[in-house]
Amino acid sequence: METEAAKSIAMALVVGLGVIGPGLGIGLIVGRALEAMGRNPEASGKIQAMMFVGIAFAEALAIFALVVGFIIKYT
Repeated sequence: METEAAKSIAMALVVGLGVIGPGLGIGLIVGRALEAMGRNPEASGKIQAMMFVGIAFAEALAIFALVVGFIIKYT
C-alpha cells in the first residue's frame, strides 16, 4: 500500500471515530436539556445556557479529531 493511501485511510478512521463520541454526547446533552426544560420551564434560561456550554466542549473534541486527522494526512 502506498504512503498516501495509508495516510488517507488513517485520516478517515481518526476523524470518523473521533466524531462519533461528540455526536452522541451532543445528542444526549440536548435530549436531557429538553427533558429538564419540560419538567421545569422556569429554569429554562439556566438550562439552555449550560446546554450550550456542554455542546461547545463536546464540539471542541470533534474539532480536535479533525485537526489530528489533517496532521496525519499532510505530514
